Amino acid sequence: MWRLLFLFSALPIAAALFSRWMFGLRVLAEIGARPCRCDLDNWLPAPGDTAIIHRAEESAAEFGRQLRLKALAEWREHDPKAAIARENSRRFGIAVPPFSGIVSLFAVIVAKIPIFGGITVVLAATALSSAVCLLALPPELKAIARTARKSREAKSFPRSDDEEAVIRCAVAHAWKSALPPILSSLQG
Repeated sequence: MWRLLFLFSALPIAAALFSRWMFGLRVLAEIGARPCRCDLDNWLPAPGDTAIIHRAEESAAEFGRQLRLKALAEWREHDPKAAIARENSRRFGIAVPPFSGIVSLFAVIVAKIPIFGGITVVLAATALSSAVCLLALPPELKAIARTARKSREAKSFPRSDDEEAVIRCAVAHAWKSALPPILSSLQG
């Protein structure tokens, strides 16, 4: 039974790590360092940004991070219920793997389950939390798409190549932060 649960837990984790690498880390590595130029009259600073002077030239990864933050702030204003649900799923992903590790450790200590069973329980909880976090990703991607559309209409970037790189980096940042921290630490 433990082997079957281990297998059913390892496959979703492997798929989640692969998708994070494919759609997040790889994209940021490819185009994240690309220098982009924006029109400061149309590009609004990210929410919570208190800097007096803003730079018109940044990397695509930095502009993408700002675009994602803007999208999340607009989403919280526009649809607070969905944004709160996303935050709750992220909290679930943060809390469940360590909590299951503690419970499994105590179960192994009192000899209720074997050591392999304890490892399997932690792996299963991590697979469940990564699935919950990935299921919360599509509404965030829709919010980024809405904000990107507004940015295109405002012509925030004079060059369309810069604009496309920034949007791809914003989506990549969403994929990068989609998994629980225990899995994110495995890929760096």
